[in-house]
Amino acid sequence: MKANYYILLLLSITIYSCSKEVEIDIPGYTAEIVVDGTIETDQNPLVLLSTSADIYAETDLSSYLAGFVYDAEVEIICENDTFKLEPFQVSELPLASQYKLAEMLRLKKHSELLQIPIMAYSNTTMLGSIGKEYTLNIRHNSKEYSGTTRIVDPTPLDSLYWKLEPETIEYGYSWAILSDPPNQFDAYKWEVKRTNLKSNGLPKDDIFKRARGGYFDDQYFDGISFEFFYENPMSRKDSTHLKEYKRYYRIGDTVVVKFSKMDEKVFSYYDAKFNQIVNSGNPFSTPINAPSNMSDGALGVWAGYSPIYDTLYCYP
Repeated sequence: MKANYYILLLLSITIYSCSKEVEIDIPGYTAEIVVDGTIETDQNPLVLLSTSADIYAETDLSSYLAGFVYDAEVEIICENDTFKLEPFQVSELPLASQYKLAEMLRLKKHSELLQIPIMAYSNTTMLGSIGKEYTLNIRHNSKEYSGTTRIVDPTPLDSLYWKLEPETIEYGYSWAILSDPPNQFDAYKWEVKRTNLKSNGLPKDDIFKRARGGYFDDQYFDGISFEFFYENPMSRKDSTHLKEYKRYYRIGDTVVVKFSKMDEKVFSYYDAKFNQIVNSGNPFSTPINAPSNMSDGALGVWAGYSPIYDTLYCYP
């Protein structure tokens, strides 16, 4: 018994003597400006500015809101015209811009936006136009940043329809046929909202939501007509859907599809961003900043879109 005690004591001394306190010198963090800007056909521009946060920083709501920037000089140049953007309170923005801002912040509904003390840069007299380039210039803390986007020509869907899944009696996916223009880069975004009414008389959804995999380019189907489908991104939290059919639309749903195109730099940013989100749990993936189309170290993206709207009626 005494021998065992001495062995344990010796092991403890050995382990303690082999331990060493190591100090790691973590380099200081430099915050960068982050741009989340968009301009769409026939819509006012919207730009959110914030500063990037240290990985060790607080993540509560007050810290998040404190990161927004409202003292920058912001302008958009289109051809020979210069448009100054000012920070607007949510309630000061046109209703269409409010809904778009709620989508940019990935909120569930418009009413949530009204509870957030936030401002966005905009110009309520300026509207996006197909075929035009827009250069966003930002001056903040003696630094200047610039980025250019283009509202490209849209490509409409050939057809849009709903298919009842054979194993169900009332559920199915949304389907579409697209003829992609040949010999050019094309990238698309698929967003939806259901407009049929709930029991309280309100539409099921009041803002658009991007479907999973909703950004895609024509790398594998350039110049080809093809059929594809998308799941319902709204129904996962819909208590009226049976659990096993959460990704489907239901008979009677009326779905507005917002099918947008973007330029190559905008797509590259979102493609890298969502790939990183998908691989965030992979210890072998390499973390990178998504390739911004803004200059001088700014993060984020200035994105132009040319959406086309279509309505899907879910009936066999």
